[in-house]
Amino acid sequence: MEENMEEGQTQKGCSECCLKCLSGIPYASLIATILLYAGVALFCGCGHEALSGTVTILQTYFEVVRSPVDALDVFTMIDIFKYVIYGVAAAFFVYGILLMVEGFFTTGAIRDLYGDFKITTCGRCVSAWFIMLTYIFMLAWLGVTAFTSLPVFMYFNIWNTCQNMTLLEGSLSQVESANLCFDLRQYGIVSIGEERRLCANNENFKKMCESNELDLTFHLFVCALAGAGAAVIAMVHYLMVLSANWAYVKDACRMQKYEDIKSKEEQELHDIHSTRSKERLNAYT
Repeated sequence: MEENMEEGQTQKGCSECCLKCLSGIPYASLIATILLYAGVALFCGCGHEALSGTVTILQTYFEVVRSPVDALDVFTMIDIFKYVIYGVAAAFFVYGILLMVEGFFTTGAIRDLYGDFKITTCGRCVSAWFIMLTYIFMLAWLGVTAFTSLPVFMYFNIWNTCQNMTLLEGSLSQVESANLCFDLRQYGIVSIGEERRLCANNENFKKMCESNELDLTFHLFVCALAGAGAAVIAMVHYLMVLSANWAYVKDACRMQKYEDIKSKEEQELHDIHSTRSKERLNAYT
């Protein structure tokens, strides 16, 4: 009987400990972190592969050659974008961890778990710094989303034209096919003086439309755009969480000052009462 009671108390203690640990998890920050990691992974992974597919398309079908000298051509820009993607992936992996740690330390359940604590000026400054930094990152991801929509628009035009050409194959004349062209100068990929056109009557045009590279690269850029949008939503979610935490810390700081003043006044009243009691006792004796 006693063993059953001890087992029941042990199980109750374990369940209470688990519930306490689960209640200490900042779920809002956890959801925002998962969304941020998913968006950054989607943007970086799909964006990197889409840029590699773009290099293949330019070299294979448009016959664009990498500049032998150290010039800022389209291939150099693509290499720079790839290095930027590496940096973005590493930076936001660390930033997500920092925001999760900040969420743990500003969760009420964690404070109850570890007992009373003191709100310091440093803690308030850290919360304010995270709000400002997250707001800047949100604006940056909005710019990244707008920038990512440009290759999506370009590839959509090419992909849509290929789809229409497949449907109208045989009904267009030779002159009409020669006038239907893609000029890379329109998108700023090559310089004005370098003519890189691919017309519908060209064999490379048909090969490009029938290849998997075009379809895959287009959909990879779409996924990268979706990842950037998810990162924007994660930043907005973080801003809401951080603002709520800031408000809680501010109220807790005011309550802490009130408790300090109240404790000081009670101590002064206690000292006054003790002094009067001693004076009365001395007067009586």
